[in-house]
Amino acid sequence: MLIKTEHCAELSFVAAVKRENFKTCDQSGFCKRNRAYADKASSTGSSWISPYSLDSRTIEVKDGQLTGIVSKKLEHESRTARLPLTITFLQSGLVRVTIDEERRQRADIELRHGSQARKERYNEVAKWAIVGELNPAKGVKSSTQEGATIVPYGPENKFKAIVKHQPFSIDFLRDDEVHIKFNEKGLLNVEHWRQKIERESKEGEEAPPEPAEDESTWWDESFGGNTDSKPKGPESVGLDISFPGYGHVYGIASHTGPLSLKETRGGTDKYTDPYRLYNSDVFEYEMDSPMTLYGAIPFMQAHRKDSTVGVLWLNAAESWIDIVKSKTSSNPLSLGIGGTTDTQTHWFSESGLLDVFVFLGPTPKDVIQSYGELTGYTQLPQQFAIAHHQCRWNYVTDEDVRDVDRKFDRYKIPYDVIWLDIEYTDGKKYFTWDPHNFPDPLGMQKQLDSHDRKLVVIIDPHIKNEANYHVVDELKSKSLAVKNKDNNIYEGWCWPGSSHWVDCFNPAAISWWKSLFSYSSFSGTASNAFLWNDMNEPSVFNGPETTMPKDNLHHGGWEHRDVHNVNGLTFVNATYEALLARDPKAPKRPFVLTRSFYAGSQRMGAMWTGDNQAAWSHLEGSIPMLLSQNIVGFPFSGADVGGFFGNPGKELLTRWYQAGAFYPFFRAHAHIDTRRREPYLAGPPYTEIITQALRLRYQLLPAWYTAFHTASVSGEPILRPMWYVHPSDESAFAMDDQFYLAATGLLVKPVTTEGADTVAIYLPPSGESYYDYFTYESFTGAGKSVSMAAPLSKIPVLMREGHVFTRKERPRKSSGLMRWDPYTLVVVLGKTGAAEGELYIDDGESFEYQAGAFIHRRFTFAATAEGKGRLGSEDLRTAPGKKTKEFLKRYTNVRVEKVVVVGAPSSWAAQTEAKVAEEGIGERVVEMKYHGAEGGKAAWAVVRDPGVGIERTWSIEF
Repeated sequence: MLIKTEHCAELSFVAAVKRENFKTCDQSGFCKRNRAYADKASSTGSSWISPYSLDSRTIEVKDGQLTGIVSKKLEHESRTARLPLTITFLQSGLVRVTIDEERRQRADIELRHGSQARKERYNEVAKWAIVGELNPAKGVKSSTQEGATIVPYGPENKFKAIVKHQPFSIDFLRDDEVHIKFNEKGLLNVEHWRQKIERESKEGEEAPPEPAEDESTWWDESFGGNTDSKPKGPESVGLDISFPGYGHVYGIASHTGPLSLKETRGGTDKYTDPYRLYNSDVFEYEMDSPMTLYGAIPFMQAHRKDSTVGVLWLNAAESWIDIVKSKTSSNPLSLGIGGTTDTQTHWFSESGLLDVFVFLGPTPKDVIQSYGELTGYTQLPQQFAIAHHQCRWNYVTDEDVRDVDRKFDRYKIPYDVIWLDIEYTDGKKYFTWDPHNFPDPLGMQKQLDSHDRKLVVIIDPHIKNEANYHVVDELKSKSLAVKNKDNNIYEGWCWPGSSHWVDCFNPAAISWWKSLFSYSSFSGTASNAFLWNDMNEPSVFNGPETTMPKDNLHHGGWEHRDVHNVNGLTFVNATYEALLARDPKAPKRPFVLTRSFYAGSQRMGAMWTGDNQAAWSHLEGSIPMLLSQNIVGFPFSGADVGGFFGNPGKELLTRWYQAGAFYPFFRAHAHIDTRRREPYLAGPPYTEIITQALRLRYQLLPAWYTAFHTASVSGEPILRPMWYVHPSDESAFAMDDQFYLAATGLLVKPVTTEGADTVAIYLPPSGESYYDYFTYESFTGAGKSVSMAAPLSKIPVLMREGHVFTRKERPRKSSGLMRWDPYTLVVVLGKTGAAEGELYIDDGESFEYQAGAFIHRRFTFAATAEGKGRLGSEDLRTAPGKKTKEFLKRYTNVRVEKVVVVGAPSSWAAQTEAKVAEEGIGERVVEMKYHGAEGGKAAWAVVRDPGVGIERTWSIEF
């Protein structure tokens, strides 16, 4: 009966996305046109000839760039449209291809409806998304051969671009093999400016001829009761990008489907619409769909056995991506067995430049690191930010917050941050407090601070339009808001009712926004208060597709259609800068959570997957969603634990906390209409099981923090898909229900099925040993799944041989209280008898690590003669900084209290001692205890209190 009741509780909230509020491709004019263009090319077959050609007379290769004019032959006209082409060969080994439109470049067009918008194609996305060097490799040389310009480039000229003139296309080669093709299918489409011809004739006049082309989607376009004036007419850009020999593509977050992206042209288990990128407030989103969500990262990776490549489509307008795969066989009698798969993608955006970066790998790490160098690595957050967050809409009073805080302590459940949604404000006016429900916000924060805990409050980009509200008064008087198409302040509807939106494309708006966060301006906030930016797509309740009209105007005269997907990034950027400015003498690393994001948003904070549902399907779907975020360079990601909408049953809630313990961003959150579900309310045995999952997260915080540091300097994912870690194992390329935690060797498969008490976990055909994290049960990788016990009390986690990871084992109330606790090292051995891992430590809050205030150690275990072994610690610091000495002194008394060796060799069975040698101290003998293999469980050994300093160089001989 209990199970049935819980199941009904989960179903008590029936949610479904309102699809009619969001466009399909057929309802989006430019998507429909580009798909029709592709259909025309496909139906024409081999006789199709792209109307785009590169005029060889205009080609110039100079200072690392190829420039020229691509001519578009206009149908039904004798003239051509001139499209300036620039191909930049970067010193980093990347290539950037841009195509503009000469007439718009010169602003030689007429706008309709008296619009005051800019006439050029939007060319400022890189200003927000790109932080890496864009220096051309000036030494590149070219040659011409059979109607093509050939440019070798990259490290040792291993890469090559073959630019074909007529029709225009580009092949990108690595080691003389083609990996990426532009315009192979002839779908390049740059919609040139054309003047609208009014076809209504006056009485007595001859009617103008009917148009030669279908103009039904060119001009004013209506949807959901809103009309887009489209003052520049049709201006989309499209291109087919092919990956010959690649059967899997990943990325283009965020969507709810599988990690390995599906085909989109219909058929069994395929989508019928393209993947859409148009940041939107998709209320009650559905799983397994190409529908747009809150964020857009137009970065795609293609993978095949031992090779990864990628492209970044740098365009901030509404975009769609079609994916089609075709299999070819070298042997016509093979019935498709043993052939190769080609993936063809078709990208199109409503406006802006055609601007694409090309990544030729060859490894997954090469591609993601190059992408990180280009758009910025993920922020190194404060340590509290990667611990456990507790949130709901809403904690209703400051006493409510205090009470929840006390109950977490009473039940000995760790957490670091409590959150306040919109109800803390005075009438939904940001930068205010409800005087009745939150009369003492500083006292509330003082209680949190006593256990080193933090507060996060929400501030959205919509500003309430109410008299005598100083924030909106300043927004208006300083003219810092987004404008409508008539260049007057835009008014829309959101949580406060009538609202205006701050325009964070405007540098003056950013400066003003920063001033609002000072402790004197935002009174009631303390230094342990941080920020949540929601609704920043932007969400507009009465707008088209629940967002802002595309013909609104931003700073510089750019239409909203041009900048939509980067809008959320600009708002988070302003908030990030505001938190930096709040404590100018001793700035702390900002923490900002964003719902909307674009390429580059990873530099400024964390994201979450938005308003999910308390359903098993949403728990299951969170794993591929977060893996996608990790491989598009935004690893600081999470999903609302327990589901935002609805009331989870206790089994679902428990399993979700277990999964959440392995989300990079770990926050429980719930809708205002749901029942309270803090962990201590679940009751036995659920509260105890959830608490153990939370303690596991806190134990592993040293490993998590090290993983975040690695991501912040190399771009490597924190959650790593199987294909990323095992790029040769084709059986793993589509797997998205298990993952590795960074470089720890921990392989995790959360339970996402109701009633399950076992899981099948796949192990690659490496012959390596894997061990149950909790029992040390041993498994061997053989290219197949093994069954692993997973009762409700257990999270399926395996340790892969060859790794060393760190943890802290003393339970504390918050991560800040763990700062000086000793460390445990876990060494995981297999047949090679070797293992290694890293540990990174800094103060967890400031920027002093940039001046050398950090510890970075590598731990290496190597087998020695006669079955013995040696574990050593070495410094990875290249040179001391001005803060190094002072920082190391603070850690003098922080030690390693335990070393656990899993998979210990049987030759150690009679050994009771280990020899420790520590730099500056000398040698000593410590106790070691050996536990033999038993019942399928590996042998293990433990050295208790070796006493070595975590910041010192030392060795332990076994």
